[in-house]
Amino acid sequence: MNTMIAPVMALVAWSLVIWLWMYIRRIPAMAKAGVKPQDAAFPGSLDVLPAGPRQAADNYNHLMEQPTIFYAAALAIAVAGHGDDLAMKLAWAYVGLRVLHSLVQVTVNVVNLRFLLFATSTITLAVMVVRELMKIWG
Repeated sequence: MNTMIAPVMALVAWSLVIWLWMYIRRIPAMAKAGVKPQDAAFPGSLDVLPAGPRQAADNYNHLMEQPTIFYAAALAIAVAGHGDDLAMKLAWAYVGLRVLHSLVQVTVNVVNLRFLLFATSTITLAVMVVRELMKIWG
């Protein structure tokens, strides 16, 4: 069994937690603001919602962006049979950093801290990719 799948599934599960968090916050906020579900079809219509529900939605969207590169890289590493100890540590570090990024964004939303976590996770992902490219291209 290639254990590179575990961090992939952990980030998938975390994305679903944030999806649930988003709707738990968004639906009551929409009702309170008098925003009808159909109104959400138009860009900017949810800008009237308080910061909390918007932050959760923004974070969910972020989890649909760069992590797609992580999924591809981690699965490529797994398929190639290159899931060594360092690859695993990097994958789990990436997942942990993305979870921390989410928690900061959906709670205190300190942009400098979010950026630090995002930049660190990006560097971690880049190291994963470069290591794998070096193994493939030898």
